[in-house]
Amino acid sequence: MKSMFRPAPLALTIAATLTAGWANTAWSEEKSEPASKASVVGHYADLAHANYEDALITARALDEATDRLIANPTQENLQAAKQAWLAARVPYQQTEVFRFGNSIVDDWEGQLNAWPLDEGLIDYVKGNDYQHELGNAGATANIIGSSKINVGGESLDVAKLSPELLADLNEVGGSEANVATGYHAVEFLLWGQDLHGFDAGAGERPVTDYAAGSDCTNGNCERRGDYLDAVTDLLISDLKWMVAQWAPGNEGNYRDQLTSADANEGVQKMLFGMGSLSLGELAGERMKVALEANSYEDEHDCFSDNTHNSHYYNGQGIRNIYTGTYRRADGSLVTGPSLSDLVEQINPELDARLNAQLDATMTSLGAMQARAESSQNPMPFDMMIAPGNAEGTEIVNSAIMKLVEQTGSIEQAARELGIEALSPDDAGHTF
Repeated sequence: MKSMFRPAPLALTIAATLTAGWANTAWSEEKSEPASKASVVGHYADLAHANYEDALITARALDEATDRLIANPTQENLQAAKQAWLAARVPYQQTEVFRFGNSIVDDWEGQLNAWPLDEGLIDYVKGNDYQHELGNAGATANIIGSSKINVGGESLDVAKLSPELLADLNEVGGSEANVATGYHAVEFLLWGQDLHGFDAGAGERPVTDYAAGSDCTNGNCERRGDYLDAVTDLLISDLKWMVAQWAPGNEGNYRDQLTSADANEGVQKMLFGMGSLSLGELAGERMKVALEANSYEDEHDCFSDNTHNSHYYNGQGIRNIYTGTYRRADGSLVTGPSLSDLVEQINPELDARLNAQLDATMTSLGAMQARAESSQNPMPFDMMIAPGNAEGTEIVNSAIMKLVEQTGSIEQAARELGIEALSPDDAGHTF
């Protein structure tokens, strides 16, 4: 993972308070003229811009909440920071559909969302069963607890924590599990390790891990606050850069390049992104791997037990692209010319089937979400994938199969639109 640092010149409750700074980007739902490939690609860029703007706005709220926690470490402020992190995940997870096909996003995204990570690189870890990547020399380096770390024979000065330093420590020693930045680093700093395994319960980091003086628990409380401050500042910087790449009126940015190119290329990127997130990433890497290995270390939001929501909003992001709609975090709706419009013009039956399949996927992911957040005997994703959990296996497998089914129709839609070899990324999985 290359350092991408660029110096900068639940959920609904937090998002509802963020009324300042929202762009009024809602489109008229009336279709004045038939959709064209060029208009659909242009609106795809509008969706990306609105989605990344929301990710930035909610990340700024997270940054403010963590700043309050650092300045005044109370249980109330810790809980508020956790809620801000959960709110920030809602728009960000919907952006992941832009990764596949857009190399500028895929090359950048790892710094914000890489997982799984060996959390012992960042801070103290407990438990005799701390699981980390075999052979990872940085798995217990503990940046927060050290002024220097030695990874693979290389001595590194980490005395002064900064966004630049943390960005440079990603994949230190050559291990992809050495993740020093991004949403999951923040998640670990707020929740701590989840030591419950397949049992109920998420991470339980005490707020006193940020306390001053003799109230400090587990040592290095001031440095822990410095790390949290630096990693959230980097999150803001990175998201500002990506918002600028999709902003209208910026000559030479990625949006300008995309919308100036052959519209067929843009349509191919859209469908490839939908198919690859559906198949290889969400159905495969994020669900199938964890279920077949019965591995809670392979769940996406493993410290907070928020994995069900990450899966849900990944699925929503896929549907957003096909329907040309995005519900912003302030509740406004962005709409415009869509892939659905294009497919309907050529093959109405296929369009109806794919829309129905996308709805069925969201129903299945919604069932996973509801079961995980049930008021009675909730079953988060790490409990669903436990050995012998027949109900959990059925829930996860149902979502996997719905994603596989919709991918088949995405490929057919590509053929109807003149793209003969979509070949969505299956990440090496067989379904």
